[in-house]
Amino acid sequence: MIAAAPVDPRAGAAAGAPRGASAGSPRVLLAVVAGGMLGTSLRLALDTALPNAPTGLAASTLLVNVVGSLSLGVVAGALPARAPRWLRAGLTAGLLGSFTTFSALAVSVVLLADAGLALPAAASLALNLALGLGAAAGGILLGRAFAAPRPEAPDEPGSSSDAARALPEAEA
Repeated sequence: MIAAAPVDPRAGAAAGAPRGASAGSPRVLLAVVAGGMLGTSLRLALDTALPNAPTGLAASTLLVNVVGSLSLGVVAGALPARAPRWLRAGLTAGLLGSFTTFSALAVSVVLLADAGLALPAAASLALNLALGLGAAAGGILLGRAFAAPRPEAPDEPGSSSDAARALPEAEA
């Protein structure tokens, strides 16, 4: 089970937060709008490249929801709570929020069910849910792995850092 990352209650618009850190600040709004424009454009490109058949699996919807869930998980796992609010909002609500879509999934499932295709409708819903949750969990683990401090490798004997450490001793 993936435990939630601790959240710094002082992050954001709390007392003592830096100016411009509130959710409604111009910097945050601009980041969300810019991210939203990019995410929507990416979504449109995928929908154009991989159009959905009206009575089949909405492949582009499944793809954006799984890729978006993985990406959001990576961002959530890697981006520390102390990262600027505008950056978190621009990447999450803006870019990835506009890229992924629940409404398109809901409409495709209803259209499939309405056409008498209950099994494909249920399969589409199950695939989006299972793969999306799995991708989000995997993304969080990946993000945490990327953000984890790396242990320093021990120096090789005779390396330049060994020589630099030995230099002051030789001068003494």
